[in-house]
Amino acid sequence: MWSPTHGRVSFEKMYSLIKDFVCEYPEYEYEITVGADSQNHNLTKTVLCVAVWRKGKGGIYFTETKYSKIIASVRQKLVHETSLSLELASKLAKRFKQDNLDCNITAIHVDAGTNGPTSNYISEIVGWVKACGFECKIKPNSYCASTIADRISK
Repeated sequence: MWSPTHGRVSFEKMYSLIKDFVCEYPEYEYEITVGADSQNHNLTKTVLCVAVWRKGKGGIYFTETKYSKIIASVRQKLVHETSLSLELASKLAKRFKQDNLDCNITAIHVDAGTNGPTSNYISEIVGWVKACGFECKIKPNSYCASTIADRISK
């Protein structure tokens, strides 16, 4: 993982930084979101993002970039992005639970919206995310995927 604030970090270090960030001011409300976006270049570049927002007081985020063979299908790209997001969110949620930390993944952010080619797959993706126990946000409310990860994936 990589953070503009902390540089390259392992999953464990990222977890520790999130924990410290949230515990520093426990009186605030937090949103912890996970999302991904991908772009096709010579390969498919997928950026996975974890964003922690201290409401009204800024936040921190971490990204990880992965490369794979070109994924040409819009549906397959959404499935790939969502799968990576669910995997990371589940891993984080498990750690929060192990440490009895009063933190939850607020939502999985999916880079899909009601306009354009991704609209055909929204119900499928949202249903999948909800079946995994997470809330799902789509555009325009999916900032972790459609803003942070999108900017880095280009």
